[in-house]
Amino acid sequence: MAAAPVYLDNNATTPIDPAVLEAMLPYLTQHFGNPSSAHALGPPAHDAIERARGEVATLIGASADEIVFTSGGTEASNMAIRGAAILNPARRVIVTTNIEHPATDACCALLDRAGHPIRRLKAKADGIVNAADAEMLLGDDTALVTVIHAQNEIGTLQPVAEIANIAHAAGALVHVDVAQSLGKVPVDVDALGADLLSIAAHKLYAPKGIGALYCRRGIKLPPLLVGAGQELGRRPGTENVPYIVGVGEACRLARAALAESEPRIRALRDRLLARLEQGVPGLMLVGHPAERLPNTLNLLFPEVSGRQLLAACPGVLASNGSACHADSEEPSAILLALGIPREAALGTVRLSLGRHTTSEEIDAAAPLLAAAWRNLYPAKLKRAAS
Repeated sequence: MAAAPVYLDNNATTPIDPAVLEAMLPYLTQHFGNPSSAHALGPPAHDAIERARGEVATLIGASADEIVFTSGGTEASNMAIRGAAILNPARRVIVTTNIEHPATDACCALLDRAGHPIRRLKAKADGIVNAADAEMLLGDDTALVTVIHAQNEIGTLQPVAEIANIAHAAGALVHVDVAQSLGKVPVDVDALGADLLSIAAHKLYAPKGIGALYCRRGIKLPPLLVGAGQELGRRPGTENVPYIVGVGEACRLARAALAESEPRIRALRDRLLARLEQGVPGLMLVGHPAERLPNTLNLLFPEVSGRQLLAACPGVLASNGSACHADSEEPSAILLALGIPREAALGTVRLSLGRHTTSEEIDAAAPLLAAAWRNLYPAKLKRAAS
């Protein structure tokens, strides 16, 4: 029997942890009540939401009343960025980076069209922005600084706390997207200096379609949606109780596992990189070698398309930064922003390990990827010679 493919795409999504599913099941069956109901089925659902809210808050060093449940990280970022932009009419400028997730970048583009100027910190070649550059972009017209904590494609960790200090000195709010970093590295709202913070549960071994926004006490964000008064009026709509329970359990598990899982995954990541470097001459790591997520490698395979490489290697499930359109493909905008030439950027492959990745899987994946590259590389040379 053929071995199962090795899953190395945990930055795209994670499998639901069995303990998370077990915690959710009662709220899909016997505890199905509306949490706003006054009869006997209401309080168990309501109490489950509040327990989950406490678990999310504990993981990030917040208070439970600062947590708003959303449909995911994208909604959380939209609530934070679009809400903060209109809190103070005298402050209309948004400062961000040129390596943001589309959930942030698209929000900024929308606000730009609505008359909110966008200023961008540019990442260096190592994938990290220079915090000191923020001083030149910030002023008394700045409403918000929004920064991704860990870049989702390349895994680099940004100097969020330094940027936040500069932003707060200028009177601006700070939003941080921790969708990719939560559960992989420590995340604390006070240490980061975050006023607003976005969470995506499906990166944390919980289901898709649920997330959370941290909103520091005292910040009165206008809601994106209108309706009833759920979530203290901040996000109306009947709560998704089973999924909220799931994200709460996922946060509890992440807090318990982080001290053990971070060094273990980092060691496996480094082992994978070393074995690939042995098998693929000229392989290039994108981003800072140390200031990065413990689970993420973004690699440029020389002289081949990353998309074609993964297609030729069905034994490894991973992703690349290219947006493929029929028979053509375009390089990742993130890699181009780092100054990587277009042809080289097309060779990108993102390998992202997870909590359940084993050393046996790493030892299986590396030769499969190297063999797929060797098969494609001679074909590339033959075409060039003909």
